[in-house]
Parts: sequence; C-alpha cells; structure tokens
Amino acid sequence: MGLERQRWNVGRAATLAALLLATACGGGAAPSATDGASSSGGTPLAWRGVSLAGAEFGEAELPGTYGKHYIYPDPSSAAYFAGKGMNLVRLPFSWERLQRSLNGGFDSTELARLKSFVATVTAAGTTVLIDPHNYARYNGKLIGSSEVPIGAFADFWSRLAAEFKGHAKVMFGLMNEPHDMATETWVTAANAAIVAIRATGATNTIAVPGNAWSGAFSWSDSWYGTPNATAMLKIADSGNNVLIEVHQYLDADSSGSKPVCVSATIGSQRLAGFTQWLRTNRRRGLLGEVGGADNSTCNQAVADALNHLTANADVWTGWIWWAAGPWWGDYFLSIEPGAGGIDKPQMSVLAPYLK
Repeated sequence: MGLERQRWNVGRAATLAALLLATACGGGAAPSATDGASSSGGTPLAWRGVSLAGAEFGEAELPGTYGKHYIYPDPSSAAYFAGKGMNLVRLPFSWERLQRSLNGGFDSTELARLKSFVATVTAAGTTVLIDPHNYARYNGKLIGSSEVPIGAFADFWSRLAAEFKGHAKVMFGLMNEPHDMATETWVTAANAAIVAIRATGATNTIAVPGNAWSGAFSWSDSWYGTPNATAMLKIADSGNNVLIEVHQYLDADSSGSKPVCVSATIGSQRLAGFTQWLRTNRRRGLLGEVGGADNSTCNQAVADALNHLTANADVWTGWIWWAAGPWWGDYFLSIEPGAGGIDKPQMSVLAPYLK
C-alpha cells in the first residue's frame, strides 16, 4: 500500500513542468453530526477534508530553499474548500525543516510559517490536522534506530504539542505512512509520542497510523511483519482521544500512483475488513488519504468508498482527499481549483458528501 513517494514524484514532475473526532475539551473536537450530508442517507461524517500539500515537497533538498524546493499552501485554498463544505485540512510538512537537529529547538522561521497557516485557517473555522510527512524517518533513518531513537520522536512531539495544546481546532497526525519497519517498533514509538503529548497538558485529538503505509486493505496481513490488526491494539492514550488513521487507494496495488481503478466497488471491498476491526475493538477510524482519477470507474469507486464510511459512521469519523496545493500542476489526483477558481472534475463526485 501507499508508495506515496511515487505519488509525490508524479506531483513533483508536474510541479517542475508548471514552474519552467470526535471528543471535545480543546482538541479538534468533531462538529455536530448534523453538520453535513451524505448521498447514502446515513448519519453524516464529522470530518470531510483535503491534504494541502507543498510544505513537505523537496525531500531531496533539506532544508531546501523556501519557494524553490517547497512551499506552504495559501490559506485561500483552504477557504475555497471550506466554501465547498470541507471542515478539515491536513497539512503535510517536513520534520527536518521544523526541527533541524534531533532534540533541538524548532527553527523559528519554519515554525512561524506553520503557525501562521494554522492561525489563519482555523480563524476562518476550519480544523487543521498537522502531519509530519516523514514515513517514520528523519533524514532517511528509521525511528527506533540508533540514529533516530524513539526518545527523539517523543521529544519532537512534546515540543510540537506545546505549541498547539490550547488550540481547539488543531489535530495531531503522529506520522505519515510508517513502512518497512517492525510493527512493534512503530507502536512503541507512537505510544511514546502520545505520552509526551499528554504530558504537556494537550487534549487534542491524535490520529495514529499503522505500519506498512497504513493501508486499510492490508491491516490484517502479515507480509510486513506483525499485522497492524494485532499490534495496534496496544496503542494507548490516557486522554482517550485517538483516531486510527488508514489510507486507501483504488488502483491495482493500492498505491494511488495510477489513474485506473480496479472496479466500481473496490473502495468498500478494501475498507470492509478494517471497518470490522474498528467495530470489534471499539476504535474510531479516519480515512487519512483517499483519491481517484477523473474517469467513470474511479468516480464510482470513490463514491462507493465514501458511502461505505457513511454507512458505518458508528466507527468512521471522516475522510481526507489526497490532494490539493499550489504546485501539483496536472497531477491526476489534485483537486486544487484551476484558474479563476474552476472546480476540478472530482469535486462533483465529492459534493454530495460535503453538503
């Protein structure tokens, strides 16, 4: 699952071409169930959102030059999606740019960029899920290795939580798509980060991904080691405010790197097992990435996936489209509006689930 680097590389190429939860108490609490609508006629999902990418770009150029290798999205993009009925923005960014050395203080310029975006977007009423988009790595080294001890990951989140702990419209996404590591190591690291977050007094909702690119379809598989379905049961939160985050794409290998979807019903098929795991284990889920190209099969598959979530709203809190942002160019998954605010075709598919 995942192979999001493939998706990123597609977007980067397009960029270069274009250039040359449901609890309260101050932590990204879910809005009322009446805030939205669904074409399936079930209980509306609390969260409907989009990943506004750009700040995580240029991973081969760290820290890189702002405006050349990476860019923060303009808050006006978030405003456009809010006008469509989305109430959540996921903001991917680079751990290495914010914290230039492990266990060190944050870079003041980068922190100011992050806080400025969050302040502007949340002031307009949209919740922001902040997302270190690092695949459980720092400068290419795995969390839990001798180069990146688990304590350094906990330190990062302690510092970041302290910056946003009083903010009712900020959610914490622990990490984007951990992969190629022991599932037990990831669970240990995630729990250490959760403890560090709560030690600051932060009550914010925390989205916790699984191993193996956090794929919903592979949640119970063992090809990557101990299945997420087993290991992730050990995720613990003294604040009782975590969401289990999965990603799911609709192409043949679930990577999201191809514009051809398997079938009109592949979304619900790939989500069904994880949905049952949530219900059996009394957990809440967030579909942190989903997307499809603009063609008949993919449009039906996206609708099928969202209908599945809505029909199982007792365990699903919402979904986030991948992706939008200023530098995608003609990337087939981008729903960043065109010149003059022209909607991308996929917006017509999402519209019934937004209002």
